[in-house]
Order: sequence, then C-alpha cells, then structure tokens
Amino acid sequence: MMHGCEKYTIKVPASTANLGPGFDSLGLALDLYLTIEVEKSDKWKVISFEKELGDLPTDEQHFICQTAFRTAKQFNGDLPPCSIKILSHIPLAKGLGSSAAAIVAGIELANHMANLQLSTKQKLEMATELEGHPDNAGASLLGGLVVGSQLEQSVDIIKVENLNFEVIAVVPQTELFTQSARGVLPAQMNFSQAVKASAVSNTLVAALVTGNWEVAGKMMKNDCFHQPYRSNLVPHFPIVQEEALRLGAFGAALSGSGPTIVCFSEKGLCDGIVNGLTASFSGFNVLKLSIDNHGVRVVKEGYQLSGPAVI
Repeated sequence: MMHGCEKYTIKVPASTANLGPGFDSLGLALDLYLTIEVEKSDKWKVISFEKELGDLPTDEQHFICQTAFRTAKQFNGDLPPCSIKILSHIPLAKGLGSSAAAIVAGIELANHMANLQLSTKQKLEMATELEGHPDNAGASLLGGLVVGSQLEQSVDIIKVENLNFEVIAVVPQTELFTQSARGVLPAQMNFSQAVKASAVSNTLVAALVTGNWEVAGKMMKNDCFHQPYRSNLVPHFPIVQEEALRLGAFGAALSGSGPTIVCFSEKGLCDGIVNGLTASFSGFNVLKLSIDNHGVRVVKEGYQLSGPAVI
C-alpha cells in the first residue's frame, strides 16, 4: 500500500467515447494524460502547470479534491489534506474525457491517501456514478477499448486489448460542454429506430474486434443515436469526416459529444492522414495518438512536474 508515503504520482489517460453509434457504452483510452503528484500537507493546495487550468480553484474546492472527498465519504475513509500538482495534456471541454480523467484521479487519490483498498469494480462504480455513464471513466480506469453498461446501480465493463488500428484526433479551438450537447438529443426513439441503432452499435463492436475496418467505418458513419442531432453544434464534423475518409481513414466520428473528431486508420497510414488533415484544416490541432492499454497508473516514488506554476 502507498498509504503514508511522502509522494506519489497518478497518471490517467484521456479517452474518446461513443465511436459513433456506441452511445454512452463504448470508450477508448488514448495516450494523452492527466498527471497529478500528491503528498500530505497541512492544508489542501492545488498547483496547476497549464494556463487553461489557471482559473480552477487552488484549494479543496478543486474538482479532483471534491471527487476525493466524495469517494472517501462513500467508503468511510479519513482523507488527510494534500498538496497536489497537476499537469494535463488533455484539452478541456473538447470531447477527450477530461472530466472522467479528473474523476478517476480523484478516486485514486482517495483510495491511497485514505487507505480505502478499493477493488477495480468499486472504483468503476464510483466513477460511473460521478460521471453518469461508464464509457470515458471505464476507459481511463482500465485502458484499451471498453464496452460497458449501467443497469441501475450495477456497472459491467468488458475490456478489449490489442486493437490493431491507429488514431487521429482533429481538435478545434472551440469548446463544447457535454450538457449543451445532450440538450439537442431526442427524449425518445421509436422502436424500429432503436432496433436499427443498436444493430449498428453491435456490428461496430464486432467489426473492431475482428479487424473488419470497412464495416467498422460504415457503422461509425451510420450512427442513429447522437451524431445526426449534434451536427448543427459541430458544423465542421461532416467536412472533416469526408476529408479523413478521402485521405485513407476507415472511419471518423465525434469524440464523445465533440467538438473533437476522432479518426481511425489501418497501421501505417496515420502519418499521411495527419499531414493531409493538417494541411486542410490549419485552424485545428491534428494529433497522432495511440491506444493506451494500461489505464490509470499510480507510481509510488513520484516525480517532479516542471513548468510555470499557475497559483
């Protein structure tokens, strides 16, 4: 156990969710990371090393601290004050799971500093309760591709590793908050639409697992759950999708609720697609990413984070 150690580091991967039709069910961990360095202190203190995190609270009101408090309370733990240093490469409000990563980090902080000894299942259920669905949180916790469901209080996740494709994220400057993106979704679907939508989602999972990229791309494009309704909020989506497919990607979809677009390609094609998308969309940040198969990591020794602190 790490309870009582002077310093340790929690490293949580970003994630992309839905992958098109896998609404609130599919998540994929990516190699962008939220890293926090934690040590006991006489009071709560949060130092961020990213300018975009500079407006967030610097004391126990910080979201990661609040998550840790809720976790410790849920499991009857005694959480001592901590000093936390944060370094994040996950863009905020861009559809890459920044809030889920923060939740997973807060749960791990409480688990170790309050000596909770939580099981993976307990962490997953806590993260899902706080996040509202298991896709991003499950991917950040476990790594790889996760297929999950939430039935009342029960959460079930299947992890799939060794997926043989590459990932490109096309990240715009604009933000899109999940609450706004959920507001445009229909309250109901009729039975035949629901059958079609679930069939498309099921086929996507089978195609990704078996490496049938052509079918996977077709299913990503034919989502009925959310992408048709969110296109007005993300007007660049069909344009980026079309260009990515033209350049050789087998599929493209909104990353979570957007505005980031995630594109998948066969091995060896990624660099050409990145170069093409960079040339076509100069106002966007085009990232070549890998699948993180490990999930959250906790390192006992910790390491010093560097950069201009924002207090």
